[in-house]
Formats: sequence, structure tokens, C-alpha cells
Amino acid sequence: MRGAVTVTMTASAEQIWEVITDIRNIGRYSPETFEAEWLDGATGPTLGAKFRGHVRRNEIGPVYWTTCRVTACEPGREFGFEVLVGDRAVNNWHYRLTPAQGRTDVTESFQLNASPLMSLYSVFGGQLRRRRNLRDMRKTLERIKAVVEA
Repeated sequence: MRGAVTVTMTASAEQIWEVITDIRNIGRYSPETFEAEWLDGATGPTLGAKFRGHVRRNEIGPVYWTTCRVTACEPGREFGFEVLVGDRAVNNWHYRLTPAQGRTDVTESFQLNASPLMSLYSVFGGQLRRRRNLRDMRKTLERIKAVVEA
């Protein structure tokens, strides 16, 4: 299962990248992840750095922590991370920034890793989750847009 949303912002890709990669402020933008912190001595985005996010699923619960590892980190262009269960990646989130003439197209996407369990999940309720993720990604990007365009 996967999905993507693109929002055009009147701001530089570098400015937007700084907002997206400051995971300590995720609670200002994400409907579900209300706080995050770097782990293992990391202080910012670098390939392989880990952080954890505090999630309130569907904005009501359950509430839990997820551990994530940065998989893409190119300032002004892209930021990505995988959600881990133990050392196994189960979901991948990615932001791609495409600048053009004073504006930047920002695409947020997700992709669940293929597995028998995820295939079963996709059949039984996965499409509801996909729809929720698309709505929440748009909400996240619109909140970021409001900040970078202010």
C-alpha cells in the first residue's frame, strides 16, 4: 500500500527542508505524531540517524512510540525515514522538494513494506488507512505551508 500528496508552497526548498527535518516540531504539523526526539546522540537529520515519534493513532488512540531511521537526507531536495519494528522496516515516509520559479512542490509519500501480514492488512481495512494517510499528509503539508509562507 502506498500513497502521495503534493502541495505547492511559495517558499524556498531549503526553508521548507529545515521545517520538515526539525522533527522536534512535528506536533505543530502532523495530525497523529504529536512529539518526536532524536535518539542515540543524534541532534539532526543525517543518513542512518534514529528518532522516535509519539503517535496518537487516528488522533484518538491508541498512543504509542515508533522508532524511525533516516533513509534519505539531501538538504533542499529530500528527506525520508523508515518506521521500524525491532530492526525491520515496516513503513517508509518520504518528502521530495521540487523548486520552480519562486515556489516549491512538496510531495509527501508513504509506502508499507511488502509482507504477508501487510497484504492481509491491505485487504482488511488497509484502504481506510490509506485514505486517512492521504488526508493527514495533505493536512500536514498545508500546516507547513502556512508556516513557511507567513
